[in-house]
This record gives sequence, C-alpha cells and structure tokens, in this order.
Amino acid sequence: MFDGLSPHPEAAPVPDTHLSIAKMAALFLKIGAIGFGGGMAVVALMERELVQRRRLVAPDEFLHGVALGQLLGPFAVNAAFFVGYRRHGLRGALLASFCFLLPSVSLVILLSSLYFRYHSLPALSGVLAGLGPVVISLILSAAVSAGRRVLTSWPAWLLASAGLAASLGKISPAFTLFAAGGVGLLLGVRTLSQPGKPGASRSSNPAPDSAPGPGLPPTLALVPVVAGASAHVPAIGLASLVVTFFKVGLVYFGGGFVLVAILSQHLVHDLQWLSPAEFLDGVAISNLTPGPIAVLATFVGYKLAGGPGALLATAALLTPALVLMTVLCAGYERFRNSQRFGDFMSGVTPAVVGLIASAAVLLWAPAIPSWRALMLAAASLVLLLRFRWHPAFVLALGAGLAALGAIP
Repeated sequence: MFDGLSPHPEAAPVPDTHLSIAKMAALFLKIGAIGFGGGMAVVALMERELVQRRRLVAPDEFLHGVALGQLLGPFAVNAAFFVGYRRHGLRGALLASFCFLLPSVSLVILLSSLYFRYHSLPALSGVLAGLGPVVISLILSAAVSAGRRVLTSWPAWLLASAGLAASLGKISPAFTLFAAGGVGLLLGVRTLSQPGKPGASRSSNPAPDSAPGPGLPPTLALVPVVAGASAHVPAIGLASLVVTFFKVGLVYFGGGFVLVAILSQHLVHDLQWLSPAEFLDGVAISNLTPGPIAVLATFVGYKLAGGPGALLATAALLTPALVLMTVLCAGYERFRNSQRFGDFMSGVTPAVVGLIASAAVLLWAPAIPSWRALMLAAASLVLLLRFRWHPAFVLALGAGLAALGAIP
C-alpha cells in the first residue's frame, strides 16, 4: 500500500489475514443482496464493508481496484473481482463476482418470469422510491471517507475536482483516470500526498490463500431455445445468444447506462429481439433490483431462452471484462511496489474520489424529488457518518418510510 496517500499512514487499516474464502463469499453475497443503486452506490457499500468495517483491503488499494474496474464492463463487479483476487487468487475473484451477482440475477429471473407471464411490472416502485435518497447518502459517505485519506494536498484536490468535472461532462472514466495517472507520473507521490510525509513506502499485502489458477468458461452446446421463454421470440440458439452478448461485452466501456444505449441499438433496432416497450420494462426491472445495470442482460436472455438464456447472456456479457481484470490484477501484483506505479496511482486515486462524488450529483434530481426526500438523505448521511449505522438498516428505513407514504 502507498502510505503517502493517507493523511495518517500509521493508522491505516491492516487487511484481515484470517478471512476464509467461505466467509468472503458470504460477505459478497450480503453486499449483492443490499446493493441497490448500482454503480458507485454499490462501490460505496463495498468501501464501507470491506475497508472501514472489515479491513479486508487497505483504503488506497481499494481505490486502485475501483480505478482498474472502470476500464471495461460494470465496475462494481470488477471491484468485487479485484478484492477477491487480492485475497484468494483467481478462485476468490470468480467466487466474489459470482456471489455478488447471485442475488440480483436471481431476482431479475424471478421478476422476468412474472413479467413475461402477466405482461406487467411488479408493484415495487413505490416502496423502492425510498431507497433513492439513501443511495445518494451512501455515495456521499464513500466520497467523504475516501477523500479524508486521499485529498491531503492541493494538487490532489485539483485532480479530484477534475475527475468530478470530467464525469459531469460525460468524458470517459477510462480517459479521465489515465490522464490523472499521467499527472501523477509528472508530479510524483510526494507532491500529491500530504506535505511533509515521506514518499510511497511499501507494505506488502497478505499472500492469497491459493495461487491464481487457470479458469475456463464452460463449453456451450449448440442447442435450440428452451422452454420458459416468452412467446413470439426469434428462433435463435444459445450459441448465437452467447456470441451476441460477448461482442457487446467487448465494447462495454463506461459502465452504467452506457450499456442501455448499446443494447437498445443492437437488440431492439438491429436484431429486433425485443420490442421498445419490452426493452424499457427490462431497464425498469433491472433498476428495481440490487446490483449493476448489467443484469439487463439477464432480462433479455430470459426473454429469448428462459433461465439458461438468462444465465448465459449475463456470463457472456461479463466475460471480456473479467478476462481483462484477470490480466490487470496479475499486473497489479507484479508492479504495485514499483515507484513509477506508485506515482501513477497517486494521481488516479484523487480522480476516483471525484468520480464517486459525481455519481451523487448525476443521480441527485431523480433520487431527491421532494423536500422530504432531501431530509431523508440528510438524516441518512448523519446516520452513516456520525453514528456509523450499517447501510442495510438505513436502506430499510428508507423503504419503510416510502411504504408508509412519507417518501417521496
């Protein structure tokens, strides 16, 4: 870890060396079950659980994982992969990603089956309206927590502000982070860290419980569409479904709602696998569940090929990003102790703080539609930062108030 990035290096959390792979899987299963809001909201929840409460990874190392995860695919899934890799090698990375996605994928399959059977959305949006203000508070609390450790000099503040502005200006996160890393190479970790602190001292992380091993995707049979899909679907095989979503995964840059635009153009207009109305309902269902917006692929796969199609479409979409993350994690293990890598990441981490904060700004208007929602967001922020409530209880509070009609 690069101690110069923290205002109090000597007090930085020490990763828990005793967390078994089974306990780690259970932890990511829990995060996946309560990770409403997607994207940075889930990253904020991970930061609280993995860094602040569990000390599973060092603070700056977690930000490095978030930065690497911005390159391709859903960065919340990539962040889970990174943490799992750091603790238990490739086996832990795949298990962490699987457990994180399991609750949302399962719920999307359930809601999709109801939707295509009854042609209507489950009446959940009223209750979930109370989660929006809490999600904003989760994001802001993560930005505050990370900022306290990272923003220790005026150049770091400038990089964070630039990251915020770039995100609001719809500049690619990958480009923003590479540019910030370039600034870090020019200025060095001593300039970007707290004045008077030494340069990037090194402390090794615990070795993974098992060395990374090879992982191969399952063999896909050329079988026709299975029972469980809705009526009036195109006659395609599972192989065509997998190839299509794998290709989408190769260009899934930017995360979040970038995927919505890509799938809308390709699946609705080009291939005509879904009607516009079905696609919009799929986006709504994806937002009703915890986890990333990438579970939209689960909805589409279910429509085309039932349960197997839902699982294969999701796996195919994520495969390119997870392959890239495997390469990046291996490179991180090899180069993280080099001076130049430390300088590069010292520029990246402040920009990540800006990106996290920008998510709250971008989601503010739809999440805070009234003064009551604003009061809930403010109270949630106090509960998270001052009283250190677990996010699950704060989310439950928001959902309960919405169920009573107090929100929005």
